[in-house]
Amino acid sequence: MTSTDAELEALLDRIPVLQGRPRTVTDLPGGLTNRNLHVTTPERDVVVRVYRGDPDLLGIDRDAECDNSRAAAAAGVGPGVVDHLPDLGVLVIDYLSGRTLTNADFADPGILARVAAACRQLHDGPRFTGDFDMLARQARYLATVRERGFPLFARYTDFLEPFERVKAALGARPRPTVPCNNDLLAANFVDDGAKIWVIDYEYSGNNDPCFELGNTATECDLDGDQVEALVTAYFGRRTRHELARVRLQSLVSEYGWALWGAIQAAASPIEADFHTWGESRFEKAATTFTSPLFERLLEEIGRDD
Repeated sequence: MTSTDAELEALLDRIPVLQGRPRTVTDLPGGLTNRNLHVTTPERDVVVRVYRGDPDLLGIDRDAECDNSRAAAAAGVGPGVVDHLPDLGVLVIDYLSGRTLTNADFADPGILARVAAACRQLHDGPRFTGDFDMLARQARYLATVRERGFPLFARYTDFLEPFERVKAALGARPRPTVPCNNDLLAANFVDDGAKIWVIDYEYSGNNDPCFELGNTATECDLDGDQVEALVTAYFGRRTRHELARVRLQSLVSEYGWALWGAIQAAASPIEADFHTWGESRFEKAATTFTSPLFERLLEEIGRDD
């Protein structure tokens, strides 16, 4: 943070845990819908998450984010919540000392196993406020794009019919929902050397655990063997129907989040290449829709093994 950030300094002065205390402030990387600040005082280290963007447009519930951050902390896998100041657009959480993962880290089988364990710990914890269903969210995002006349990726609507087939296949054998982060890119895992923590709960909600794994697989660019290793570590066994479900949920993630990119590209004041971000997700989805793998996954999800 630079010395010209007078407005931000004034905001920090309004946060009780920081008032009247000497502090150092460092911007943390990432955070397209938050500005994340590492703030150190003589008493403690915290992260101040300053909200930005249109939460209604993107389907973000900031109160649920706070509730679910507390639940994840109670599960022992998320940082503690220090304060929530919705009038200021701020969530304050404990700072975790460790390193954020990168996609390259998933080449290590040990990391895959520890990530699976972290997901299980989160999923076994207290229920979250609200549900998250990318199948329904995709429809809402698409409606937003159409109603507002936002540009859409070429060929996106070509796959609406096969997407309905994915919905039907997933709905034929529904799974109980569990508390999920739903946005586990590599940087949302923090490794402190002893355990892996899960951070950032703005899209959290109770969901199919296979979406969590499938979303992680695609966001972290896991190859086929790595996806299988992650799924096997999570379930403690390898079955074709669970692996197929995770891979289909990867497809759901790609097809749905692509629209998030389209909305942000058209509406966000933030300087970022949201179009390329969204298009890359769509192209991943299109590749699966048009490959022989697609029909095989639809068949295998109905198996008992």
